[in-house]
Amino acid sequence: MTKALFFDIDGTLVSFNTHEIPASAIEALEQAKKNGVKIFISTGRPIQFINNLQAISHLIDGYMTTNGGCCFVGDRTVSIHPIAKDDVRYVTDVCLKTETGCVVVGKEHISALFPEKMEYIMHNLLRISYTQWEASLEEVMRGDVLQITPFFTAEQETEVMQHLHSVTSARWYPDFTDITAKKADKGQGLVAIAEAEDIAIADTMAFGDGGNDMSIIRQAGIGVAMGNAGDDVKAVADYVTTSVDDDGIANALKHFDVI
Repeated sequence: MTKALFFDIDGTLVSFNTHEIPASAIEALEQAKKNGVKIFISTGRPIQFINNLQAISHLIDGYMTTNGGCCFVGDRTVSIHPIAKDDVRYVTDVCLKTETGCVVVGKEHISALFPEKMEYIMHNLLRISYTQWEASLEEVMRGDVLQITPFFTAEQETEVMQHLHSVTSARWYPDFTDITAKKADKGQGLVAIAEAEDIAIADTMAFGDGGNDMSIIRQAGIGVAMGNAGDDVKAVADYVTTSVDDDGIANALKHFDVI
């Protein structure tokens, strides 16, 4: 019996085409909530970048942000996994030398290197209107750093990762990758939230469409890939539903009798 649902945001809950949550998904989540199922967000976005869930915010029990770097339920932090500072410094030094756009997410502040080089993706694709880039890199690094998002090519990512020791990398869009601590991926975030909420892993269901969703799709009791997901994501899923724009969430929840 499914007791908890975990949803990625971009390409899963929110359409890349409309930048909204489909009405069918909103109705499905409202019904699931009425049926006593808990609802959690599992996203690569830091909490400051979550600006597109207003239609379901009243239904959400907790958040897994920065790909599991920080997980919380209500006001209670369930898990937090900062990146080793030497790894942060190595990545940001590469970005500074190559003038590569990069978002550095701290627990309290966010800094951006060469934000003008990320503007199209941030504003047009993800519709992130966050403008508080005044925090310096050094200011962010004085506290815990939860995620680094460099706009590396796949080749650059491979090269840089060879020099890092405490991190993992997940690419869910061709233009950038999310780097987090090794203990911070969505699969491990699901385990942390499930344990904190006394929910058996077998009673969880997770939805996703990108490379950073593969760990949670594997980990969940039922892992669902969206129809618009890549073939690698579909390959690890227990079930492939229709796309986000074709009622994928509602169809899967009906298929598994959650609603």
